[in-house]
Amino acid sequence: MARLPDLDQAALTPAQRRVHDMIVAGPRGTVPGPLAIWLRRPELAERAQALGQYCRYDSSLSPRLSELAILLTARQWGADYEWWAHEKHARAAGLAGAVIEAVRAGRKPAFREDDEAVVYDIVTTLYRERALTDALYKRGMAVLGEGGVVDLVGVMGYYALISMTINAFDVRPPDGSMCFD
Repeated sequence: MARLPDLDQAALTPAQRRVHDMIVAGPRGTVPGPLAIWLRRPELAERAQALGQYCRYDSSLSPRLSELAILLTARQWGADYEWWAHEKHARAAGLAGAVIEAVRAGRKPAFREDDEAVVYDIVTTLYRERALTDALYKRGMAVLGEGGVVDLVGVMGYYALISMTINAFDVRPPDGSMCFD
């Protein structure tokens, strides 16, 4: 974390310690990059991590589709840390390597799955146009269902917050890698 140093674990306030321990006890098991930034404001960290837990682990989207939306958001924002953190999850969730590489390079992938194409079209259209056409909305509803479209927009919003945090505070992958040209 170039702009903010890691918090001294021994110096956490009681509120920070409570939220830190809650995050560590959850599915993440650690307090990674952007969550560590938010821990400086434990009320924000607590609420944001709860939304993140829903978006990442509990939404109606399959992990494959959720991870695609996360990678598209990381690419949109040029958030190297987010890409670094999620590329392995996308592969493990079954997203094809060619799809991942095309997204990283800023190209439209050749999708084999219609649900992936719909997620791609909704995400890229919302970021580019700030709205969906009626036809794309109807297509999303037909393929993903109402809950899937709502959850997709939620995933996008949460990971946009993550990406803004990463970029504002210059959070880099621990290995120093750069994911985008």
